[in-house]
Amino acid sequence: MTADQLKDLIRAGLACEHIALEGDGRHWYATIVSAEFEGQRPIARHQRVYATLGSRMQTDEVHALSMKTFTPAEWAAQS
Repeated sequence: MTADQLKDLIRAGLACEHIALEGDGRHWYATIVSAEFEGQRPIARHQRVYATLGSRMQTDEVHALSMKTFTPAEWAAQS
C-alpha cells in the first residue's frame, strides 16, 4: 500500500484537516488532525482511525500504524 492510498482510506472515513504519513508500505507513522477528535481521549481517536481501515488491519495489508492525533486547536498550539 502506498502513502497516498492510505491517506485516501483515512480521508474517506474521517474528515481530516491534515494527514502526514511516513512508512515503508507496511509500517506507518501518521500525524492526523481532525475536528472529529474533539472531546475524545487518545485511545478513542486511534480506534476512530482504525475503523476507517476496516479489515486492512486484520489482513496485514497495513501491518502497523503508529499515530499522533490532534484536534485543530491542539495542532495550532503545536506550531
